[in-house]
Amino acid sequence: MSRPTSIHVNLERLCENFRCARRLHGGSLLAVVKANAYGHGAVTCARALAPQAEGFAVATLEEGAELRAAGITQPVVLLEGIFSAADLEQVRHQALTAVLHQPWQVQLQLEQEVSPVGGFWLKFDSGMHRLGLNESDLRRAVDQLRRKFPGVAVTVMTHFAHADGVHPGVLDPALTLFRQATQGLSVQTSLANSGAILGYPEARGDWGRPGLMLYGLDPAAPGQPVRAGLRPVMSLRSRIMVERWVKTGDSVGYGGLFQARRPSRIGVIPCGYADGYPRTAPQGTWVGAGEDFVPLAGRVSMDMLTVDLTDAPRVTVGTEVELWGDQVSISTLAHCCGTLAYELVCRAQRAVRCTEG
Repeated sequence: MSRPTSIHVNLERLCENFRCARRLHGGSLLAVVKANAYGHGAVTCARALAPQAEGFAVATLEEGAELRAAGITQPVVLLEGIFSAADLEQVRHQALTAVLHQPWQVQLQLEQEVSPVGGFWLKFDSGMHRLGLNESDLRRAVDQLRRKFPGVAVTVMTHFAHADGVHPGVLDPALTLFRQATQGLSVQTSLANSGAILGYPEARGDWGRPGLMLYGLDPAAPGQPVRAGLRPVMSLRSRIMVERWVKTGDSVGYGGLFQARRPSRIGVIPCGYADGYPRTAPQGTWVGAGEDFVPLAGRVSMDMLTVDLTDAPRVTVGTEVELWGDQVSISTLAHCCGTLAYELVCRAQRAVRCTEG
């Protein structure tokens, strides 16, 4: 029998979550599949969404080329843009659309004789202060590009620094800057990521960019009900491989972090931080086991972890366990570990992938 630890990706749920984004946002949608579709498998997810999505968004040229090689024909937008003139040639060759967020990138584009297949995407800095043009550079770029390439569509996007929570009015300053910068330009707009789609109807534009919500995760604070009926797409599963009794006072695992206060039945699960389960998960973190929940007992190691089965007599060797998914919220797990669900799903790469739905 092979090692039973696996990642399951439910493509039916992925498509349901996309339809939810469509209902909330309307207009056109770029399905964000950067970082290997947040660890879910970019090619697999893009193929599943291709019948519905108007386009896709990735971070890098390499990610875009991977989608093209897999047969994805919709527009593919590179959110990080280009790093050199050579990159722009590859963008053209792969029929990709690079976001222009620096004046030198705009100048490179103006030196080309052929416009990009998907039109121009320009990024405005509305307060994140990472990437983006200021108002004067944006207006100059729109004017120059339209003069050089008349009739080519122009989309202006921005990325909010404060869209993840649910705080009325928090986006008002950024929206005011964006509307001022684009006033009278007659451009398409793309403002809303998952957080804005879910929580801020005033921030919706012509193109939405659902990312985390496609994978059934809500960027709002852990402990809040998941909005809009989203359901998790990924689950990390394994099985109890060994069980053993330890005496009162015995310790379990590296550093003896768990010390038995009573005779305890310990279960060993072949899953650890090399599989993406966080090493920082504290003792007592719940693991789903059949219809029960059992607490983490001891420190998570590279490819194994231990749980206390003493109060779960139905759980034994061979019982399937869920580290995250429907039973165990990955957002709650991430919060307990001082990180974000984004990080956990993106780094869960080693486990065998099983796709269903």
